[in-house]
Amino acid sequence: MKNGWMAIALAAVTALGTGTAAFADSTEATTEAEVQHPSGLKIGCAVQTLSNQVWAQQMDAITKDSKADGNSFTVVDCQENANTQMDQLENFITSGMDVIIVQPVDPDAIEDVCKQALDAGIEVVCWDEEMTNSSFNWVIKNYDLGCAIGEQAAEFIADKFSNDEEVETVVLGYPQTPILLERENGIIDTLKEKAPNAKIVANQPAIDTTEGLNAMETILQANPDVKVVCTIGGGGAAGANEALKGYYGDKVPDDVGIFSTDLTDECIASMQNGEFNRSCIAITGNAYVCGDVVYDLAMQYAAGVKLDHDVYRDLVPVTPENLDEMIAHD
Repeated sequence: MKNGWMAIALAAVTALGTGTAAFADSTEATTEAEVQHPSGLKIGCAVQTLSNQVWAQQMDAITKDSKADGNSFTVVDCQENANTQMDQLENFITSGMDVIIVQPVDPDAIEDVCKQALDAGIEVVCWDEEMTNSSFNWVIKNYDLGCAIGEQAAEFIADKFSNDEEVETVVLGYPQTPILLERENGIIDTLKEKAPNAKIVANQPAIDTTEGLNAMETILQANPDVKVVCTIGGGGAAGANEALKGYYGDKVPDDVGIFSTDLTDECIASMQNGEFNRSCIAITGNAYVCGDVVYDLAMQYAAGVKLDHDVYRDLVPVTPENLDEMIAHD
């Protein structure tokens, strides 16, 4: 399970008092962060949807890690329905889970049921939201993440176009989810500030590959001169890449690019093959490493390690130039 990304993430855990995790490569710090994982635990995870490849891969990693430690792992998918997720968490409590990991659809809607879990002695790990009734929250500064995506796109625009040249730009967001709306706003605000010649010609929701593909194909019909696509997640980026490949065929113009987050298999392949993904802001690491890290943090907490209530995740730009280093395994 340990690899270059895991070492970086674990090293960052030792600096929790700083409020944000440092991107560092410290063998000593990594060793200090590693603890003996408990075994025999019942772990339940409630995710928004498994149709998102990133989340599905994260669950695969946690399943593997749990099995290796002798823990049981159950994952449920609420299909982005807050009431369904609340029922699932209640079922976890009734079934006697030792640890609950939740990616909330609506964090306010599950505060009470998570308090019930805490009162029952169950560890509650909130993934991607800042909740009150949790053991700890593993969170992203989502507006900052959006700004980082926008900065990468702005640098590309400055490199490929003159300041007075209008650059047609697309944003694939997901305003239905508050944290993803924050991310979207960070992208848009940064483009306005750092790439004023970027003209946003379309802003469509796209949470997975199918939505990204459909949205981008439709956008290209009305706006065939789109040069830049910024997405709030890897699913939308994968779909946009497929749409652009279909539009351009074997040709990949060097002034057309996708800027995203989530270091998915599709994103990695796109960069390796010289396709349209120009930059990806990795959150901790690829999807499997994210699963490894959140599982390790939950096990550290279960073993008695004290963590800050809000544990912030690393944001690391990945480009074709540093891709091999970022995905390398020990």
